[in-house]
Amino acid sequence: MPNATPPVCKVIDFGKYKYEIQKRDKTQKKNQHISLLKEIRFHPNTDTHDFDFKTKHAANFLEEGHKVKAVVMFKGREMAYQGLGEDLLNKFIERISDIAKIESPIKMEGRFMNVIVVPTKTKTKKTK
Repeated sequence: MPNATPPVCKVIDFGKYKYEIQKRDKTQKKNQHISLLKEIRFHPNTDTHDFDFKTKHAANFLEEGHKVKAVVMFKGREMAYQGLGEDLLNKFIERISDIAKIESPIKMEGRFMNVIVVPTKTKTKKTK
């Protein structure tokens, strides 16, 4: 109460004060969740089993609360078949639409076509 007459101040142990601040910061740090960006890579001619397997991994990442970047890599003459890559990413988005939403739409960056998806709900699985 600095505006009181006479001014009132509290005498405290500085070591105890620093300890309490450190303890409070530690609990805040423990309760926060750091979201990572995980990447799943495909090729335009990725087979169905490989696609399903990688999509399952992406779903696990999303359930843990991470963002997922799905990338289709084009090599050499595969650049002529960008439609296949776009179809693959649309299929990927459709498969995980129940647990994720699109953060950035499908776009081409050099030889990579990518899309970033984020989980719709908060973290459901406990990370170990």
